[in-house]
Amino acid sequence: MDFLNAIVAFSNFVLIPGVAFGSQLALGSLGITLIFGILRFSNFAHGDSMAFGAMVVILTTWWLQSMGVSIHPLPTALLALPAGIIASAAVMLGTDRLVYKFYRQQKAAPIILVMSSLGVMFIMNGIVRFIIGPNEQRFADGARFIVKAREFKTATGLSEGLSIKVSQGITVITAIVVVALLFWFLNRTRTGKSMRAFSDNEDLALLSGINPERVVMIVWVIVAILTTIAGTLYGLDKSFKPFTYFQLLLPMFAAAIVGGLGNPLGAIAGGFVIAFSEITVTYAFKKVATYVLPDSMAPDTLVQLLSTDYKIAVSFSILILVLLFRPTGIFRGQVV
Repeated sequence: MDFLNAIVAFSNFVLIPGVAFGSQLALGSLGITLIFGILRFSNFAHGDSMAFGAMVVILTTWWLQSMGVSIHPLPTALLALPAGIIASAAVMLGTDRLVYKFYRQQKAAPIILVMSSLGVMFIMNGIVRFIIGPNEQRFADGARFIVKAREFKTATGLSEGLSIKVSQGITVITAIVVVALLFWFLNRTRTGKSMRAFSDNEDLALLSGINPERVVMIVWVIVAILTTIAGTLYGLDKSFKPFTYFQLLLPMFAAAIVGGLGNPLGAIAGGFVIAFSEITVTYAFKKVATYVLPDSMAPDTLVQLLSTDYKIAVSFSILILVLLFRPTGIFRGQVV
């Protein structure tokens, strides 16, 4: 019985949150790896693009709620996703035309595009803070839990109760559907194949009649979809705060590089590696150890390697180790 309680406690605080957070990071890092693989630069405005898309979803959700629109038990934000995707795509395409296109035509070095994305990042961050404010915003409605701890305890007789939030379930299901559709698009459609050809060899793709501006446009639209969905899911699961999305930039880049920058499959694997690393290293294992170990060996300390305040240090450490010992990542992406 104690062993089952330990499994439930571990699932509650490590396994289930890790899968949800990993799914969010995977969607976010997919956008980063697509931009790097096809447009050849690291987009530092990615986190704030997520915040912008999520902000539009939140504003639309509030408007729908004021109109009495609901899809209970699911959150109303799911209805608002198309508005966020359209607004995010419009902003990204406009930014590309106003900023990035000039440097592409000039065959500028990737570092120039990176510096340009830093400027876009600060502008986007300012816009989001100006419109919705810097404070935490909550917009989740509908049912809160799929499985409630109290009901689980009653049904099983265990002292630990398993709880699974609706937002966590939606995150995992949405991530699976979006990733499946993305891989189908990249591998089965003519447009997706042209994008992959452009990524593999730009000059040969041009000789084959592939329109580079069309490829760029499609990339930004796909990235807008990924960032808006990832940002909204993160906001539903945790909460929305503009600065938090800026902080997500490092874990997302770490996930993309750990998996193999430019490799979509690597971005997904890297997302889960970073998510579980952050959660496992900062989780206090005292409760789990108390169930598993004999009473004489029960720990007095929290059995915690790092405080939760140092989560970002975990991503940074993994990123440095990968760059030092395997710069191509798990799935042998492009060298940073």
